[in-house]
Amino acid sequence: MLLYALVPLAYLLGSISSAIIVCRLMGLPDPRTQGSNNPGATNVLRIGGKKAAAITLMGDALKGLLPVLVAHALNATPLILALTGMAAFLGHLYPVFFGFKGGKGVATALGVQFGLYWPIGLSIAAIWLFVAKVMNVSSLAALIAMALAPLVVWWFWPAPELIIMQVVLSIILFWRHRSNIQNLLRGKEGRISEEGGK
Repeated sequence: MLLYALVPLAYLLGSISSAIIVCRLMGLPDPRTQGSNNPGATNVLRIGGKKAAAITLMGDALKGLLPVLVAHALNATPLILALTGMAAFLGHLYPVFFGFKGGKGVATALGVQFGLYWPIGLSIAAIWLFVAKVMNVSSLAALIAMALAPLVVWWFWPAPELIIMQVVLSIILFWRHRSNIQNLLRGKEGRISEEGGK
């Protein structure tokens, strides 16, 4: 029973918005009303600078990491690991505590991937960092990393449940980034070097 309780608990943990909490504690504007109106680390970077963004990023990643690590500690099957990770991810996207209006989920997804197996998370993070360094566009780096993520999961841990979870997670991430994709196609997507420098 404890294993199955992990799924709703992971969703509730995912529903805690790091961006909103960090901005409130640091006296910054609500990220849902500034910049891209997205409660995520990239938008916090725009309105509050690097320190606030780094704290937000860490909080969002931990929401995905911790539930999956707990599931591992309880010897969960790949199915329970997949459901736990997906629940944390969906909690971030559709938080019950904030009117079901959350972020885009990249950091939380990465936390889930590190929780599953650290080489999976490290590989996907390395892809993101490489593309971000070369292309200087955060959303493009995230999209490419998550497009390749199912292959990374298959390579390191080819459990069908985990591969399916990652495919679904990647599809949802692309859907949540549809405005970014439109901006990329128009050549109007912001560059990392243009974001906040505080």
